[in-house]
Amino acid sequence: MRYKYGHDGFMPLTSAIHLHTAALEERPILVFAGGELVGSGKIEKITENAVHINGERYLRANNTFAYAK
Repeated sequence: MRYKYGHDGFMPLTSAIHLHTAALEERPILVFAGGELVGSGKIEKITENAVHINGERYLRANNTFAYAK
């Protein structure tokens, strides 16, 4: 399977299953808003509307998430 890479070659997490897999595997991810890096770390909590990383809440509709290399 080929993945479409986003921000500077990072693999985007485009579905709920991607986010939950990253959380279960405790993989570090990056958070982008408008193409700018705004956060990073391991996922602490996932809700229908947000992803919580390092005590910060990132709205899923306003941000893009990707695996860190």
